[in-house]
Amino acid sequence: MKFIDEALIQIHAGKGGDGSASFRREKYVPRGGPDGGDGGRGGSVIAVADRNINTLVDYRFARIHRAKSGESGRGSDCNGRGAPDVMLRMPVGTLIREVETGAIVADLTQHGQQVILAQGGQGGLGNLHFKSSTNRAPRQFTKGEAGEEKELQLELKVLADIGLLGYPNAGKSTFIRAVSAARPKVADYPFTTLQPHLGVVRVDDARSFVIADIPGLIEGAAEGAGLGHQFLRHLTRTRLLLHLVDCAPLDEEIDLVGQAQALSNELLKYDGALHAKPRWILLNKMDMLSEEARSEVRALFEQSLGPRQFFELSALTGEGCRELCFAIMGYLQEMKAQNPEIDESARDDLISDTPVLGAEPGLDQDTSNSSESKK
Repeated sequence: MKFIDEALIQIHAGKGGDGSASFRREKYVPRGGPDGGDGGRGGSVIAVADRNINTLVDYRFARIHRAKSGESGRGSDCNGRGAPDVMLRMPVGTLIREVETGAIVADLTQHGQQVILAQGGQGGLGNLHFKSSTNRAPRQFTKGEAGEEKELQLELKVLADIGLLGYPNAGKSTFIRAVSAARPKVADYPFTTLQPHLGVVRVDDARSFVIADIPGLIEGAAEGAGLGHQFLRHLTRTRLLLHLVDCAPLDEEIDLVGQAQALSNELLKYDGALHAKPRWILLNKMDMLSEEARSEVRALFEQSLGPRQFFELSALTGEGCRELCFAIMGYLQEMKAQNPEIDESARDDLISDTPVLGAEPGLDQDTSNSSESKK
């Protein structure tokens, strides 16, 4: 299924049914009086968060959604039937905005959450409501109210604790394959990842976190280079960013620190809040470097970027991945202790029966494929 994370839709709630102006006329009932019923309520349009859906593809092609109108009232004090509501099932993490005003209508962050997007019109009143001691034969009735109509923009932001950043072929997909059951495409050419992937990392039976892999980011993304900034929205809900740096082969002509700073500038151009998130540097493919080259790379980053969390690893062989995952889990638990109001129910909806992180991550992969070392 094609991954679609944006859509534009029009919604129309149903009109309320009209009230009825009727009088009771029966044999042997000389003084019947008014008996007009009320109109039924128009159907509303309601958004429902569903964890079993992971794309907005249904709304890319079906853009107009209408609810039915309520039935009009009838005589003999019969009220019109209300119209059923239209339920629009959307992925968890969908942000809904009004196109005209830009106001946020709803943010679906929990499975089963329901939000009324357009309220159906109320039904009109029958003439029975206008009866009084001075008006015994009222002919007044009211018409049903019109339902709301809106044009909405849907924007999907995946729910994850950790976000992966890096240039194409930095090893992001290989890393998420090494620590989780996710299986994104891995190849020896850039931009093999064309859509976000989620992976659940279980460090033990009781602790886990969700990690998101997005397509590679390059310098000039703000001007549309590469795939641009279109997938960075999926990192806005994360609590920690992991910046993978491709350290092999070590080449003096390649400015690794300059590339890291350029990617940081792209985050700043997109969103200052995203740029301000905690970001750890992962020096990947260290298995291809000698001890002397490792020390040189480590010193280079420490001198240029100052005090920052660094990790040396190899996503292909699994070296350093286990230690990193436990460090991430400890960081997330510390954040939760400092902010006990954090609600993890939405993230828990993504957790499935995934295997616990083994003592040697990555052994389930075919490490004989040398092309993965370039990813």
